[in-house]
Amino acid sequence: MSRIAAAAGLAALVLSATSAFAQAPPKIAPRAKVEALAKAIDSQFFDEARAHRIAAELRAEAKRGAYDKLSDPRDFAATLTQRLQPQDRHFAVSWTPPAGDASPRSAGSGLPSFLARRGGYGFAAVRILPGNIGYIDMRGFAHFEPTGDQAPREAADAALALVAGTDAVIFDLRDNGGGSPAMVGYLVGHFTPDGAKIYNTFKTRGEPDSDEAPTVPIKAERRLAVPLYVLTSGRTASAAESFAYTLQSAKRATVVGEASGGGANPGGPAELGDGLSVFISGGTPINPITGKNWEGTGVVPDVAVPVGEALAKAQQLALAKLASADLGEPALTENRWALDALGAHPKIRRERLAAYAGKYGPFQAAMDGERLTLRSGRRPPSLLSPLDEAGLFFVEGAPSRRIRFESGALIFLSPDGSETRQMRNGAAAAGR
Repeated sequence: MSRIAAAAGLAALVLSATSAFAQAPPKIAPRAKVEALAKAIDSQFFDEARAHRIAAELRAEAKRGAYDKLSDPRDFAATLTQRLQPQDRHFAVSWTPPAGDASPRSAGSGLPSFLARRGGYGFAAVRILPGNIGYIDMRGFAHFEPTGDQAPREAADAALALVAGTDAVIFDLRDNGGGSPAMVGYLVGHFTPDGAKIYNTFKTRGEPDSDEAPTVPIKAERRLAVPLYVLTSGRTASAAESFAYTLQSAKRATVVGEASGGGANPGGPAELGDGLSVFISGGTPINPITGKNWEGTGVVPDVAVPVGEALAKAQQLALAKLASADLGEPALTENRWALDALGAHPKIRRERLAAYAGKYGPFQAAMDGERLTLRSGRRPPSLLSPLDEAGLFFVEGAPSRRIRFESGALIFLSPDGSETRQMRNGAAAAGR
């Protein structure tokens, strides 16, 4: 099995969802296609004993006429996928129309576009969150070889370079359907010791064992101590699960969110004829620490929270951990303020908020619905979120910017201890 097998699995799962075409597909002979399916599974599925059993069950069901009504290949694909997935989460039967009828696909590797150049090779977003926390939103793990096109690896290098100076790193895999083991090993290697015995070994039917250890040297400095968090959901699958499971098993990262999809076993597509194909798992990963994998169960998070709350929770965990770090001031105050902004906020009545409205030097405080805003000149207004009931607010999206309303004035507070005072309907006065 090639090291791109998991990426092929992702492509197969994406293609299996394609079912809307301009004209009806040609009819198929269901019993013949079940026989082709059974034969492919019997010869390629990684567990030979289970392969024989699954194939025998399919043949018996077809003989009883269980699939005789599925002459439309789209119905056949959907029904057989549902039938097989309890046996292995990567099983997926798909139908693709003949080349002349198919909608044009992007040129290149044939993988989903978000794994190619126009999709950033899976890197959807990289940014620095309040408190100097690096955030990498990955939608897939693009493949690369030790030689040849290195653009996917270079994209990974660029993403890692942008967060190289951060005090913690969050990988968001909540919408990541998987991809290549090569990228998994490369990224894991940046946060673990050289030669660490932590990588999954693939047990592949009819082939020598292989593993996910990096296929190219890690040239950047390995970040062995930076706090690391991985966000997961039920949409996190395949290679994305491997990334989370490997780091979790090595006690190198904290997994936050919901259990992942539970598809561990990589493989590739087998053609069944008439545009039908099936993705079959030809191997299974074994983690050297746990002695097992995540098939069926998914990667169970260390900190379980609803998927929509996972990022905020990971930020809170990181900022709490960094509270005891030797960062000095004003960094520690910035972190504390960022943590405060992620906490519960008091509900202030509209009439109380409206009492703060007015002109303060060049600034204008005003109500926008139920929210208090602050504007200066032509600049877009800033939303103010309350931190207490005594007039302390922070600027939404920028927790290091705090504002306190006092009698007849507002005061801008900075983490370094400096303050700037603006009198209500009066001139500015600055001080410490």
